[in-house]
Amino acid sequence: MHPHYVPGLQASSYKYQCIFNKSYRDGSDAWRPRGPFFRSSGKMAELLEMKVAAVSYLDRSGGLRRFIEDCKVLGDPQQTEAVYRFCITVNPSDVIETDARLGDWVLHDSFRATALFQSVCFLSIKTLSLIEKIDTENQVNVVLKLMQLPLLPGYMLDLHKFPRVCSPMRPQALEGLAIAMTRVTKYTQGARFLCTQGTCPCSTGFHHIRVHTPGATESATVRSSFTCKLCSSPLREDMKSRVLGGIPHGAFMTDKQMVEMIDARAVDILSTHPPHSLRYQSVTLFLRDELCDSMKIGKLYRVVGIPAHVHQWPHVTWSIEASSVQPWEPKSPGAVSSNFQSLLVVTSCSPWRFTAVMASMFGSPVVPPGLYSTLKLCLLLSLVQTRENEQDSPHYLDVLALSSDTLIIDRLMTYSLALASRGIRHQASGEMLATLSEDEHGAGTANIHAGAAFLATGGICLLGDLATYRKDKLEVLQSVLETRTASVFFPAKKYGEDTDQKLSFSIQCSFWALGDTGAHAKRTVKGDSIILGSMEMGSVPAQLAETFGLVVQCRHNRTLLPLTVHTLRHAITPGDPLYPASMQFTTQDYQDLLDHARSLQVELSPQAERMIHGYFAASRRLRSSTGPSPLLSAAYFRLLVSMAEAHCKLSLRTRVSVEDAVVAVLLCEASLTLKYGASALTIPPEAVFPCDLHDFESLHQRDMALDQLHQQILHFIYAYAPGAANYITEE
Repeated sequence: MHPHYVPGLQASSYKYQCIFNKSYRDGSDAWRPRGPFFRSSGKMAELLEMKVAAVSYLDRSGGLRRFIEDCKVLGDPQQTEAVYRFCITVNPSDVIETDARLGDWVLHDSFRATALFQSVCFLSIKTLSLIEKIDTENQVNVVLKLMQLPLLPGYMLDLHKFPRVCSPMRPQALEGLAIAMTRVTKYTQGARFLCTQGTCPCSTGFHHIRVHTPGATESATVRSSFTCKLCSSPLREDMKSRVLGGIPHGAFMTDKQMVEMIDARAVDILSTHPPHSLRYQSVTLFLRDELCDSMKIGKLYRVVGIPAHVHQWPHVTWSIEASSVQPWEPKSPGAVSSNFQSLLVVTSCSPWRFTAVMASMFGSPVVPPGLYSTLKLCLLLSLVQTRENEQDSPHYLDVLALSSDTLIIDRLMTYSLALASRGIRHQASGEMLATLSEDEHGAGTANIHAGAAFLATGGICLLGDLATYRKDKLEVLQSVLETRTASVFFPAKKYGEDTDQKLSFSIQCSFWALGDTGAHAKRTVKGDSIILGSMEMGSVPAQLAETFGLVVQCRHNRTLLPLTVHTLRHAITPGDPLYPASMQFTTQDYQDLLDHARSLQVELSPQAERMIHGYFAASRRLRSSTGPSPLLSAAYFRLLVSMAEAHCKLSLRTRVSVEDAVVAVLLCEASLTLKYGASALTIPPEAVFPCDLHDFESLHQRDMALDQLHQQILHFIYAYAPGAANYITEE
């Protein structure tokens, strides 16, 4: 190999050996490798073979080409540093294929493997004359980035049962939920020390270099108690050579961030599952340099890192130095049960029947089939449109249920919450957004702890009865629903900052809430200002109710006797299925169907898109506020599209049809009527379920009623939408 060698071309082992043989013949201290590998001459041949294998792997994987490009960036003669950091990406599986012994070092002795790659990189720099400013191997700081590990139990760290004891310092993979994190701060990546004895050779040059290693504290890298290895005189730090912030090169990022990760099953304690004796303990992750800000609170990740014991006398904390971070989503079977498959075949003659029967029978362990069907359909649509780690822009379907009997509705929502991809039951006395605390690892910054809304990322946050919340909490909720962001304020004096700061985080979950229409705390309105069709919101402020996408009125006509019978049968035969629907369509069947429906990728048909556009334009024109801005914003159009897509997924289809858009329009129009009053599009209170469903004849009657409402929607669009001919045809 010579200075003009082009990496990427497969070279023979003889060329690699020439590099290392040349380094031994020169006899220079700057070229001679040092360390525990050379304590005996018998290891020289083995080490040479390992270096050849390392160079061969770098050449085959493209790492050598990237290494040369990094050297070009760092070779600016105007910038002189004591330590030069190089990030080497390593795939252990490919390393094992190249050389089994090298793969064993990478997987089981990361410090030894890092030292090997450090020596290889230094020899490559000197042989190819890449960076003239590097004189010693100590100036090369190599960081191995392991992207993945073998899929074997020995390499997986289960946060549910891992022991906090002395464990081997080798890479391990873990999966969990980020529940807290700190702000990004600086740390010392490397420092240069000089001997205070002027006649000592170590008083100049780069003989004493300290770099950060996994598990090391700041004092382990930089302190005043180091002594010279040659003359035992005290060492002093060359402050001009410290690698800490303000470095223009991209390779010299010196940021760090701490993240608290916990087992994903821990959220079950905050959901609707019964309490148990299990306790979960979080683990601290250290993210450094390019990994900072790669994790968000409330999301799931798969992390590859090295366990480390951080010594801060008299305490020893157990943490993990992260090597790679990737989003993670648990795999669910999502297989539709045979009962629902049979129902799908039977109801295939109509695009509305499958979801109608599903919603009518849903929640039979809590309420009798056929009751609150509109609310149950809205809850199912909201459950379908929530998914963890959604890459695209997430869709939200917030549901506010208004009823004079909130106990039954709360039980129905609690039952539905257990079917969400992630469900969190928020208590009125708890924190909804985030809390701050001082970091216990001595980073000198604040630790941000996730509240219920962040823990419910990609799922549902059940708020319960809004009458139990204080006024300030309701104002915060209204702001979150309007902006989908939450701000966290950092007081400068408390956390040692120069100025007060505020960070904003996105809220990516749907909210369910209850409103008691029978409460005494009613909003006061003048008799002449009541809009026809509007409903008294009871304990819910009108401005807060407007921020919910779906507002559903739960009527109690003819429900008292069925609920009484249901309660008595539960008391007489607890735990037994009360209805044939409970035996035919179990809770697990609904869980599997929702898991499968969430994974469907749907597209909007032109006919459905035109109907949604036309209805939105007509409603926007009619429901205009007194001010210059319209009452319905663009978010309402996204709500219509999201509901149509959710109904399509719930129907186990992949193309949104006009019938899906009809259901979305009817539900949204009913919600707008409760908020602002009736419009020219007058629909019955239970437009989606105009009749009881008990046989095929009733399903046929419902189809006829929805067809009539479909025609009514088309007339509404043709009469009030600007350019109606662009939305509907002549017929």
